[in-house]
Order: sequence, then C-alpha cells, then structure tokens
Amino acid sequence: MPDTRPPRDQTARLELRHLSRAFGGRAVVDDVSLTVAPGQVTCLLGPSGCGKSTTLRMIAGVERLDQGEILIDGRPVAGPGLHLPPEARGVGLMFQDFALFPHLTVAQNVAFGLSGDRAAKSARVDEMLERVNLSGFGPKHPHQLSGGEQQRVALARALAPRPGVMLMDEPFSGLDNRLRDGIRDTTLDILKEEGAGVLLVTHEPDEAMRMADEIALMRGGRVVQRGAPYNVYNAPADRAAAAFFSDINVIRGTSRGALTETPFGAFLTPGHRDGAPVEIVIRPQHLKIDFDRAGRGPNPTPQDGTPARGTVLRARFMGHESLVEFGMDHDGSRLTAAVPGVFLPRTGTALWLMIRRDRCFVFPA
Repeated sequence: MPDTRPPRDQTARLELRHLSRAFGGRAVVDDVSLTVAPGQVTCLLGPSGCGKSTTLRMIAGVERLDQGEILIDGRPVAGPGLHLPPEARGVGLMFQDFALFPHLTVAQNVAFGLSGDRAAKSARVDEMLERVNLSGFGPKHPHQLSGGEQQRVALARALAPRPGVMLMDEPFSGLDNRLRDGIRDTTLDILKEEGAGVLLVTHEPDEAMRMADEIALMRGGRVVQRGAPYNVYNAPADRAAAAFFSDINVIRGTSRGALTETPFGAFLTPGHRDGAPVEIVIRPQHLKIDFDRAGRGPNPTPQDGTPARGTVLRARFMGHESLVEFGMDHDGSRLTAAVPGVFLPRTGTALWLMIRRDRCFVFPA
C-alpha cells in the first residue's frame, strides 16, 4: 500500500503534536499526533464522544488546547503560550448543517470570506460555482436549493479563500442516502484539485473508506490505529477495531503453546501464554457454507480447515447478499454467514461451515 505520510521535502499542510484537552478533569483528547499532506484526506473516525470533534475545534481555533502544538503549513498556530484566532489560521470549515447565511444569496455566501476588489471576488465566486456545477445559481437564496445544492455551496464558500487546510465535521450526514455517494465523489475530486490538506471527521466507516487516504481510528480520546484504509480494515489493532468496520463472529478457545484448538481446527496463536483465553475473529463474508454436502462433513482444504456443523436459526435477504445465522452444534454459540445473492435455508436446516483461515484475526480474550 502507498505511504500516506508527507515526503521528507514536503511541508505538511497540518501537523498535530501530542494534542490533549480535558474537561472537568476527564481527558477528552489524549496525546493525539498526526500529519496531513497537501491533497491528502485524513479521516478521524470513531464513535460519538471519542474526541474527534474536539480535536477539530482545537485545530480551527474555537477550542484551546491544554497541551501540544498545532502547525499549519509549518507555522505554529497553537501551543504553549500561543493561540491564534480562527480567522488567522487559513482554515476552511464545513459542517453538518452547512451553516449558510439565509439572508444572503448564493453568490454572497461564497464571497463572504474573500478579500480584494469587487471584480476579483466576483471572478472567484463564478469560478467556484462552476467548479461545483452551480453556474447561474448566484442570485438564488439557500432556501431555494436542495440539500445537495446547499452542500455544494458550502464547499464553494469554504474553498473560495484557498485555505491550506479544510476541516470537515460530518458534512454529508444531513444528505439523503441516494445523493450522498455522488456528492462525496464530487467533493473529493474538488478537494484533491485544490491541494488542501483535508481532515474529515465522521462516525461512518463506509464514508472513511470511500474518501480517506489515511484513517485515524479514535477511541477514548486516543488514536488507537492509523493507516491506509486497506491496512486498517485488514489488519485491525484489536477486536474493537475489527468490529467498528463490520459485523464480526467470535470463536473462543484456549492457547496451548503456540496453538489454540477450536471446533474449526487448531490455529497458530504465537505470543499468547499457555492457558490464556483467545478470541478468533472472522467477518461474516469469510464464514463459508458447504452447499454440496448438507448434513454431511465436507472434505476440508488446508485453507479452510476443519468443518463444524450448525443449525439455521434465521435467514434474511439484504439485497446483494443473504445473512444466515447459525446455532453451532458444539457449544450453542451463534455465528453469522454472509452469502452472495439469494440463499434462504429454512430454520432448523443443518449445514456444515468452514472459515477462511487466512482472513481470521487473533486477539487475547
């Protein structure tokens, strides 16, 4: 996978060094460090209350930090004894509610943060409206626009002053699902062309995977994992990280030496002490059903290991796949398989299951 860090000879658009912020004695942001290069989209991803929006507000200058340092284009804007106001930081902002001025026209909204003479501002407004496919919308007011059009106006306004850093706080969550993907793609193309360093805050893994060059997964005020979307998804730091990106199945066992025995065979689990409980995590799409040998034990392959029998508890068609939940015969635990297309076996059907051993994650229980 490509290295998403800035090249050594390229100044980062945004650099955070050991940021911390506490409220009432409770650490909300705890020692957060990251860099964002020109044209790079970094996503702060995590559940509500994990500290991602507070981090964004400290970068914007509307929240003071307790410890650490913030640099924009190599220039310190916050740190010990330093706190530049928001307007002096060269930062663009986009929020969930778009924050357009209802009494101003579209053109006046886009021009709001611009300086210079009237002709220069008018030319920049026309350029930005064309970039977001809203040419001719200048005289309209926000209430005359759809949600997707308002979002594009907010993007044009944020980018019009050519900020070095763009901060985006859940900017697409107010859009209809049918519009969201198209608006995301348009926004991403424009951000890349402008060369701004982008920090996107979201709680949606799909959005982070779609837009980010790098994901910083936050939990409890800390960055618990950071890397390219492929790496964060396929090499999660722990069980909670794996579960944040998708549903998971958990198979429990006990480590014996470097092996853990399970109903699906033995797994290599080096690094776990003898007798320690171990959790083997696998996503539903990697739990395989043997369709040719229903009710009989299939011949295992080295990759798939030993089969185990389960009884269908329920099956649901989800559009592009079917989710089949099983009660496992060996211990009564429940596992879910995602099967492409339509597969709706009756409740009570006994089937043999195998797991993609190369797709499993092993964590201490």
